[in-house]
Amino acid sequence: MASMYCVKCRAKKEVDNPERITMKNGKPALRGTCPDCGTRMFKIGG
Repeated sequence: MASMYCVKCRAKKEVDNPERITMKNGKPALRGTCPDCGTRMFKIGG
């Protein structure tokens, strides 16, 4: 589990299934969805 900030809820939330991705510049990041509102969440360097 990873904690990310949800812009819509304005709070840190625990994401159940974060997905590891690589950004265009080659740096790692995490992507997931908010468990409450369903908004896509993003964390750089995860």
